Amino acid sequence: MYILAQNRQGLVVVDMHAAHERIVYEKLKADDAARGGALAAQVLLIPASFAATPTEMATAQDHASDLEQLGLDLSPLGPSTLAVRSRPAALPQADPVALARSVLADLAQWGASRTVSRTRDDLLASMACHGAVRANRALTHPEMNALLRDMERTERSDQCNHGRPTWRPISLRELDQLFLRGR
Repeated sequence: MYILAQNRQGLVVVDMHAAHERIVYEKLKADDAARGGALAAQVLLIPASFAATPTEMATAQDHASDLEQLGLDLSPLGPSTLAVRSRPAALPQADPVALARSVLADLAQWGASRTVSRTRDDLLASMACHGAVRANRALTHPEMNALLRDMERTERSDQCNHGRPTWRPISLRELDQLFLRGR
């Protein structure tokens, strides 16, 4: 989904997922730095459980302290079930199970060859992607305005974490040409 905004120069088209992803990423990085490398956690009132693969179970056990540093508290409920008991406080809307699975997959992939401290930005980027609004979600006008104001305050808000643009301008001249005005 896109947000259409108008300014004196013309129209601005904003990719809301990409823009929100950058905003969330920068918030996660700031929270991480402010807390000395540990993200603030939000304890879930009702833990979210899921059927875990053997790899996910092993990764959760092997990287429990790393997960806690990322604001995720995962604990086994059985031989093939994990419970998400907390998630990063900066991601209150994120699906805790999808987020946990994403981070576990990243940790399993990087395993012994790369440490969490070296891949922290990659993990934060992955968490931001899962915590950002989804393209099929319709935002209210106040939410759109808040997103645009957050973009104004966010460093590098012109690109998402993957390098895609978050917005594109369309000048009045381009709009006139599009609609065959002035011919």
